[in-house]
Amino acid sequence: MTSNPLLADRDLPDFAAIQPSHVVPAMEEAIAAHRAAVAQITAGGTDDFDTVILTAERADFLLSRTWSPVGHLASVADTPELREAHAAAQALMTAYLMEAGQNRAHHDAVARVAARPDFVNLPVARKRAVDLALRGFRLAGVALEGEARQRFLDIGVALSDLSTRFGNAVLDATEAWSEHVTDETALAGVPDSDKAILAAYAGEKGLTGWLITLRQPSVLAILLHAKDRKLRERVYRAYNTRASDQADDRSHDNSDRIDAILALRHEAARILGFADSAAHSLETKMAADADEALAFLADLARRARPVGERELEEARTFATEHLDLADLQPWDLSYVAEAMRRTLHGVDQEAFKAYFPLPRVLAGTEALIERLFGVRLAKREGVSTWHPDVLFYDVRDAGGEVVAGVYLDLYARAGKRGGAWMDVCRSRFRDADRFHRPIAYLTTNFAPPAGDHPSLVTHNDVVTLFHEFGHVLHHLLTEVDLPSIGGISGVEWDAVELPSQFMENFAWDKDTLIGLSGRVDTGEPLPEAMFDRLLAARQFQAGLAILRQIEFATFDLLLHRDYDPAKGAQVNAMLDQVRAAVAVVHPPAWNRFAHAFSHIFAGGYAAGYYSYLWAELLSADAFEIFAHGDIPGGGATAFRREILAAGASRPASENFQAFAGRAPEVDALLRMRGLAA
Repeated sequence: MTSNPLLADRDLPDFAAIQPSHVVPAMEEAIAAHRAAVAQITAGGTDDFDTVILTAERADFLLSRTWSPVGHLASVADTPELREAHAAAQALMTAYLMEAGQNRAHHDAVARVAARPDFVNLPVARKRAVDLALRGFRLAGVALEGEARQRFLDIGVALSDLSTRFGNAVLDATEAWSEHVTDETALAGVPDSDKAILAAYAGEKGLTGWLITLRQPSVLAILLHAKDRKLRERVYRAYNTRASDQADDRSHDNSDRIDAILALRHEAARILGFADSAAHSLETKMAADADEALAFLADLARRARPVGERELEEARTFATEHLDLADLQPWDLSYVAEAMRRTLHGVDQEAFKAYFPLPRVLAGTEALIERLFGVRLAKREGVSTWHPDVLFYDVRDAGGEVVAGVYLDLYARAGKRGGAWMDVCRSRFRDADRFHRPIAYLTTNFAPPAGDHPSLVTHNDVVTLFHEFGHVLHHLLTEVDLPSIGGISGVEWDAVELPSQFMENFAWDKDTLIGLSGRVDTGEPLPEAMFDRLLAARQFQAGLAILRQIEFATFDLLLHRDYDPAKGAQVNAMLDQVRAAVAVVHPPAWNRFAHAFSHIFAGGYAAGYYSYLWAELLSADAFEIFAHGDIPGGGATAFRREILAAGASRPASENFQAFAGRAPEVDALLRMRGLAA
């Protein structure tokens, strides 16, 4: 029995026992075991699926089982000691995976499986696993020779390190800035619930009064509600210059890392024979190439820009007439929008928050999932976690059997990366007589409870929670027993957001939203009149919102497609070019949005941020079909069977076709976004 908790053969990691000192030894042992398994595969010259593919799936599962808790802890429980251990282990892991991807003997063994005369008779999922494995070898540079081969390996290791350092810089810059407030009048307009959070942040530092930070709940509290315009400007500037050359503290500047990341991605793509790193990225997506994705974005921009221009003019007029703001600035936009929602639509986010205490929202989310998909989330106590606030749920089927599990880490805190995401803890894997249940992490940064009062979340937070649960359900409800193509694994990146964005729609469903509400002081459900006002305001400033998404996505694609080694990244110039073509809101010259754009520089969305809108087309179409009841046997049942359960056992286009009975169409997206002619 190993004493290293990362190597223990457990269904769930023993997070409370994991120490930084365990990380590198565990990864060294796990890598050695994986290398031995590959040697076994390649030693006999076999072409048998079980010997070649299943052995590799088992080895990959065990390696992932060791690494997953390490990567997760680095995102949610950062310490200097863990950061150092994670960096060292990640370097080992990256170098090994690059080496393994170029193992020609292993590639040849997989190719022999594909070349068998009876390969065509294999089940669809098994054939798909083989096809994707061969593609993976090709994209890892298995055919490279000599110096090119070594250079590609070196680039992979360097990129992994740079991406980690980029993310760490954003986290450090977020934690580095704060503003201590001792006079409550400076927080005029900020709701009491938000001030309680700021007081808690001050308490963390041993301070009296209130502490404004760059954590998400704090930034939103100020930009949405603070009457002090200068305060809004200071917070906006600090947040939008994080980790840049324009920040007050420039020690976290990501400028050089961005330049290096883009240069190395371009070089790696060229080594593999691609014209640019966008072409390299699009190889594993639904869109045929960057031009198709850019044309999709340009068409949306053409439809959205007149709407956005009208919305901006309406905001300027309102700000002048109602708020005495004649010169509307970017740090005013959220504040003005919130005032417009209250005045014109009767939607007061603070009033709505009172109806969404997080425990009630979670209970309603559990009820929705059970109603749609026939599985029940049951809280399990006594599970080893990384923080006392973390919850764990077993997922039980209609017969009461545990089929999966999910960790929920919901609150913002020091040492935790901002944003919201889902990640894989364990993949589903049926290995001989052993069944490994899928386990997921769901992470958000909601405002924490304040004293004896529960966390109150906004309607936007409800949308976020449903979104992340869509990813979780994609992973947990897979019926594919091979980890490489089960759940979200292997799914085209521009389709992986389909389940998450599909689930978002239920946050706008009257029965669902009222059912999960309960006023924090009385338990009274959200009144129908309030829901009607919320629904009527769903498309409020929808043009501005989608233009912002189009701006980010277009910037990302062009940054990777048009990179010129002779000129370098030219990030700010590219942003200016994109904004001139797309945006109606133009931030100040000192804005450094890209320096904290972790999705593309520290995540998996490089030349793929367009995926959110591409998948929204799929999800809007799918939900409209579901809502109209056009699916025989029930839309939720079909969605689970053809999308969630199927994973990557088929191409995403075939999954959608099996659900909808046709190819996806853009009309539902245009209607949902208020862009239909």
